[in-house]
Amino acid sequence: MARKGYDFATPVRRILIGLLALFLLLLFLFWRIDSPRAEAMRSDFVDRFVPGFEWAMTPVTRITRMVSSLQSYARIYEQNQELRRELREMEGWKEAAVQLNQENDKLLALNNVQLDPSLTSITGVVLTDSGTAFRQSVLLNVGRRDGVVDGWAVMDGLGLVGRISGVGSQTSRVVLLTDPSSRIPVQIQPSNENALLNGDNSILPTLDFIERPENVRPGDRVVSSGDGGVFPPDILVGQVVEDGEGRLRLRMAADYGRLEFLRVLRSHPAERLEDGGALILPPDPGMIGPQFPAAPAERPAASAATDGGSDEDATAESIMRDSDERQQQLQDSGAADR
Repeated sequence: MARKGYDFATPVRRILIGLLALFLLLLFLFWRIDSPRAEAMRSDFVDRFVPGFEWAMTPVTRITRMVSSLQSYARIYEQNQELRRELREMEGWKEAAVQLNQENDKLLALNNVQLDPSLTSITGVVLTDSGTAFRQSVLLNVGRRDGVVDGWAVMDGLGLVGRISGVGSQTSRVVLLTDPSSRIPVQIQPSNENALLNGDNSILPTLDFIERPENVRPGDRVVSSGDGGVFPPDILVGQVVEDGEGRLRLRMAADYGRLEFLRVLRSHPAERLEDGGALILPPDPGMIGPQFPAAPAERPAASAATDGGSDEDATAESIMRDSDERQQQLQDSGAADR
């Protein structure tokens, strides 16, 4: 086998590394010397050699810029992720604020609605909507314990919604005006035409049995008439619209798309007047036509039966007695003159 020659590269590499380290150490020490002469020598060295090494510093400068850009990109990415998280949180808060604003608007509408002073109300929250193809109703969280009675009118902050149909201890069911079984009398203003609002499971129920349809125009105001005692009068129901077939329908004033808070109106039956003592009644006409004369034998009995010595009889007797006394006095005075 051939023997390998002596390795000269390793000692030379070590010597060069040592010289380079020594040169760098001396350059460092020279650069740290604080004297005017050393400062002048450093300035001359920089002016002579640094501009010539600009080509060598270009890759280093570019690499430094790339590292700075990567660091800036990493910071921007972190800030972007943080902003995305904050945006998701703000969307949740925005949705909550919108819901609270809607609830606040509906409660303010319930407070601002003008009702008959004789009507009081109970406000309930809609628990569930059981609207189907054959029935339109909702469930409220007020019932018999709150004094709710079957048949009372229900409205939201804008208009009439329906009526109570079924009362439990803590809940009650509201049949909406759009239910096919709903039939209520209404009045169209300003023509004061009476009509019947029929639910047909659509958002625009029909107006039927109008006596003079030519007096009704789209946009007319429709209120409850109060006929039959079904609903209190003058409660806003909606506005008249005309469909493509020329049939009159009703655009509901209540927002059926967002029924959350409903007001149950306490309606009381009208009072019946039983005591007429405080009223001014017309005089009794009595028997119409001529009066039959009473029999002579029946007069004393009749007079005794009427009052048995009333004030009128006493007055008549006193007048007759006075006249008799006066005649007697006149006769006595005439006899004394003779």
